[in-house]
Amino acid sequence: MSIKNNIHSILNSIPENVSLIAVSKTKPVSTILEAYNAGQRAFGENKIQEMASKYEELPKDIEWHMIGHLQSNKVKHMAHFVHLIHGVDSFKTLIEINKQALKHNRIINCLLQLKIAKEDTKFGLSKLDLEHIVSSEEFTNLKNINIKGFMGMATFTKDKSIIRAEFKALQNINSIFQKSNTFNFNPSIVSLGMSDDYKIAIEEGSTMIRVGSLIFGERNYL
Repeated sequence: MSIKNNIHSILNSIPENVSLIAVSKTKPVSTILEAYNAGQRAFGENKIQEMASKYEELPKDIEWHMIGHLQSNKVKHMAHFVHLIHGVDSFKTLIEINKQALKHNRIINCLLQLKIAKEDTKFGLSKLDLEHIVSSEEFTNLKNINIKGFMGMATFTKDKSIIRAEFKALQNINSIFQKSNTFNFNPSIVSLGMSDDYKIAIEEGSTMIRVGSLIFGERNYL
């Protein structure tokens, strides 16, 4: 297996307007460097402390994407370097990100995670939650965040019709909120699709895919 060949194979199969995030969670620095040397610059992690540790060891032109569920009390560990936070699913978390970004004199880019899967294990905001947040006065006071779009995770199923319908649901919400641009709400990114379903996601409008096992091989969590 060649990480370089895997990356180039995926890049050659997706449109130019779609960004590839290499999901490097649980992978060692040496493996990430292999992908880096193949030209990959955007990497996704789902644990803040693991990402912060890798940030210290790896080249500083890497874009680090936080793609896992967010614990507000750990935002401070990545506020000085994170490129994009994908999984923001509460207003409380946005307030904490804004607070930590202010300490570092940064504006941190975020995606709001929408709940499109029926599974209880999936996190995310409803369309109503989203409306309440974006229209609130408190939201307009958050000067150190910039909402760049939306992220979603489909149900874990082999039924492609279910996956497609859930991706469509997110894209429908995205199209509604495209008109709502403000200084800290500029939705242009749709982060949908992983190794098993990224092709469907792109067909349904994804502009950012999160791919791990197709690049690095299957994970060993033991």
